[in-house]
Amino acid sequence: MPRVLDVNRRAAPHRSLFSLILVLTLLASSCAGRRSGSDEATQRLRDALIDGPARSVVLLIGDGMGDSEITLARNYSAGAAGRLEMDALPLTGSYTTYAVQEAEPYLPDYVVDSAASATAWATGHKTSNGRLSTAAGSDEPLQTIAELVQQKGLLVGSVTTADLTDATPAALVSHVNSRRCQGPRDMGQCPNRRKAAGGPGSIAEQAIDHAVDVLLGGGKARFDQPIDAGPDAGRTVIESAVRQGYTVVTDAGGLAASTPGAKLLGLFAAGDMSAEWSGARAVTYPGSGPQRCKEGQRPAAEPSLATMARKALDLLDERAASRGFFLQIEGASIDKQDHAANPCGQIGETVAFDAAVRVVLDYAAAHPDTLVIVTADHAHSSQIVPEPLLYGYGGLSPGLLSTLITADGSTMTVSYATAAPFGVQTHTGTQVRVAAQGPGAADIVGVIDQTALFHTMARALGLPTSVRSTKP
Repeated sequence: MPRVLDVNRRAAPHRSLFSLILVLTLLASSCAGRRSGSDEATQRLRDALIDGPARSVVLLIGDGMGDSEITLARNYSAGAAGRLEMDALPLTGSYTTYAVQEAEPYLPDYVVDSAASATAWATGHKTSNGRLSTAAGSDEPLQTIAELVQQKGLLVGSVTTADLTDATPAALVSHVNSRRCQGPRDMGQCPNRRKAAGGPGSIAEQAIDHAVDVLLGGGKARFDQPIDAGPDAGRTVIESAVRQGYTVVTDAGGLAASTPGAKLLGLFAAGDMSAEWSGARAVTYPGSGPQRCKEGQRPAAEPSLATMARKALDLLDERAASRGFFLQIEGASIDKQDHAANPCGQIGETVAFDAAVRVVLDYAAAHPDTLVIVTADHAHSSQIVPEPLLYGYGGLSPGLLSTLITADGSTMTVSYATAAPFGVQTHTGTQVRVAAQGPGAADIVGVIDQTALFHTMARALGLPTSVRSTKP
């Protein structure tokens, strides 16, 4: 049997090592504060070091939001010397994001997709690209943090601007060998998981059957598909959700009117939700622009990510009472607009994600027993480069280019060079930022692996961290 690459021992080091890191960090910070004549930063760090359990965990994922994507959004919207809301989190580190190979799971695959990436933090285990909470090679289901949270009696919520069946939200609530198996009619690559074959069904079916308390996003077309077997055979997934006690809403008004009580399923678009901003896409030399982006492009009937985040927090907080909850919030289309080499779309989605971060930080200010984590699933292709006309790239400039006029009144050129012209830009394999505050947040300091995030969240909520299979 092939040896499986297992990073879990390294991903979850002994707590004494964390204590040592914290002491060294505090000492270094204190010295720096004395040299600068200010203790403000030191005090913020001391205040951030909260030990003990968390009542709730909120995980915010900027899909494809590497350091370059963050810097682009900061420069454009706040200026080079400005700061985003996510920059306020006091404890920061980086994590590695690689997947493993399907045929040889003891070997790394250095560029991860969103499915394998989400599986890593959802289960604490690596898998191959395309899989969702199943093991590479063996197809073994891997228990997720959402399932462990529910076993403890806590509530679960998931918010995204993509289809609710897209990879990042799907990893929490489904076990499939292919991320493409999103609805009952999309099971060509997962025949053994069809309900008619005795399996758990598609991602949409599993999300509802998992009784997730709050589900908000796009993807209504998947939930409109009929189920092929079981107690809801012939019903659509939405009809199954209603039978299982869900309230279903399809626009911003319906979301606003929602009250605690029943589980909530919000489906605000047939597929992915609309982008917030638009503008000229990057093109070959000399590129598009200089341009300012067109804001306010989201239809009024679609709630913003910040609005969905606020409503999810309100509903979960009121229903949870003393029990607590786990909530994942994804800004999905940073990645999708990056794939399309659309800098305005990408920056607008990052700014919208940052607004959701502010909503969560406001909640955490009133609920300090909340662990807040802000990170990405992988990095992407956009890079800030010198202006082509100024530096004489000529026709030899690689990739696609667009020049933006930033909040500073200066120009900033973005390059997308991971695909041929008119091709789809790709992920990159670099480490990405992870930032946190609240109980257990110090675990993310330094360089960790993506799988370590599972252990950090599980420890904070008092969950077991050695689980693997969903099988008894």
